Order: sequence, then structure tokens, then C-alpha cells
Amino acid sequence: MLACVLSFAAVFLAAPSARAAADYPTHSITLVLAYPPGGGTDYVARLLARELDKTLGVNVVVENRPGGASVIGTSVVARAAPDGYTLLLADPAYATNPSLMRHLPYDPRNLTPVATVTVSPLVLSVPASSSIKSLGELIADGKQSRDGVTFASAGLGSSPHLAAELLKLRTHANFVHVPYKGSGPAMTDLIGGRIDFAFATLPAASQYILKGQLRGLATTGAARSKLLPDLPTVSERIPDFRVNFWTALLAPRGTPPDVLEKLNAAVKTALQSPAMLNGLEQAGENPTYMTQADTAAFIAGESSKWAKVIAEGDIHVQ
Repeated sequence: MLACVLSFAAVFLAAPSARAAADYPTHSITLVLAYPPGGGTDYVARLLARELDKTLGVNVVVENRPGGASVIGTSVVARAAPDGYTLLLADPAYATNPSLMRHLPYDPRNLTPVATVTVSPLVLSVPASSSIKSLGELIADGKQSRDGVTFASAGLGSSPHLAAELLKLRTHANFVHVPYKGSGPAMTDLIGGRIDFAFATLPAASQYILKGQLRGLATTGAARSKLLPDLPTVSERIPDFRVNFWTALLAPRGTPPDVLEKLNAAVKTALQSPAMLNGLEQAGENPTYMTQADTAAFIAGESSKWAKVIAEGDIHVQ
């Protein structure tokens, strides 16, 4: 009799959850972005939100929650109800912060990968006035320089910073990090010749390369960039050198599987929209859809890869 009662109770309790998943969504969804408005990730978030509006039939509102190297916004979603109504558009900081920061205010395991949105290479550039004309010359200068060849980044632990640290580890060149508070100031000093080189996202660097204010040396993807096809990849000189800037949709752990499936399918549909494809192309972003399982494996691989670089480079954020 007890077994029958417990079985009935389990079915009764599961019914509302099943109904909620079947009806999802019934009201607006908040897409949290852990950065201020105006950046490249913010641009992707707003493109995605507009397309999810159409696919899911409810308003998807982008909420900017910047601060703490993405920690504040990520914490909001990690602690949110697992009902599919509070989501995170994450970037590589989600994969690197656990290795960079000794004390995170949230458990990364409290977030579940839903789908990738974009996966794009970085661009290695020097000032247009620089005497350096190729990646090989940059490496040679780094090995010969006593004081070091300087490189800018959007901040300690950012993807451009870690890309240069990886290049430093692979070439044993004397590269010296100069961190900035964002890609804007870093690009300004790079253009002005106050910094020797920098890695940057395609949207941040390509506009200056096309205007002749920067000289692109290489991109960091597996294949040459469609936006800058004349630039070689770093891997053409250094095998297996891959650095990608990516965005992915995450949900709180415990979100019903049916809801996760609906969200993954909605992202897939969004990435087939001509409006979104055109918007991403203009920004130099590569639309990249992955299943839930592939997204989880991709992020796990990124976490493992950068954990090794961070440990070898002894890089930490207080």
C-alpha cells in the first residue's frame, strides 16, 4: 500500500512540471548578459533575442548585468529558478573564470549548456606604422628583445590576453602584457603605436584593418576568415594553435529537459534566419549551432584547454 501511495504521489508531483514544459513559454524570458551595452556580445544577444521573440512567441528581454569580469551576471542566472525564464548568453569567461579566480560566488555546475550561437576567431594585429610585417617577424622580435614586446588586451584573463599567453608559451618569446579596461582603450593605444601588438575579436579589429589603421598578421581559427581571407591562420605556422571567441546560451541547472530542447531548437531556427545571418556577417561573427550534448562537450574542452594555459602562465585574477 505504501508503495502505491508513493508511486501516486510521484506521478501527481511530476504532472505540473510536465505541463509547464509542454506549455513553455507562457510569458516573457530574460536573457542576461554579463557585460554593459554596446559590445560585441551585447550585439549578438540582441540579435538572438529578436529572433527568439519570433520563434518562441514571447518577448525575450536582454538584461545587462555587468561587473566582476562577468561574475555578477553569471551569478544571477546560476541562482535563478530552473524554469527556462532566466537565461545567460555566456562567452569564454564562463569557461576560464573557474581557473582564473580562486573564489567564485557561484558554482559553474549550476548552469546547463543549451546551444552555441557563435564561434569566431581572434585577429592578431600590429599598428599600421609597425615594421613587423608577419607573425614570424613578431616571434623573432619577441625572442630577440631584452625589454620585451608589449601586447594589449581587454583585461586580465580575457580571451585576447589568454591568446597572447598561449602564443608566448608556444614560442618562448618575450611578450609583456599591458591590460586595459575594455577593447576600446586597447585598440586606441594599439592604433597609436603605444603598444606593439594585440589579439582582438573580429568586430573590434577588422574595422581598423580595413581602414588601414592596423595591419593584420593572422587569425586564430582552424581556417582563414571569410572577412579577412588574405590573412593566414596562426596554425599555418604553429600547428594546432586555435583560439575562438564564442557565445553560448546557458540555463540554470534543473531546467526541464523539454524546455532545454525547445530552447535549443529555437536557437537553431534563429541561426537560419536571414536577418540574423546578415547581422552576424556584418559584425564578422560566425553563426555556429551545436546540440546540447555538443555544446557541453565544446565548453568542457575550452575549460580544460585554458586551465592548462592559466596554470602554466601562473595567471590569476583577484
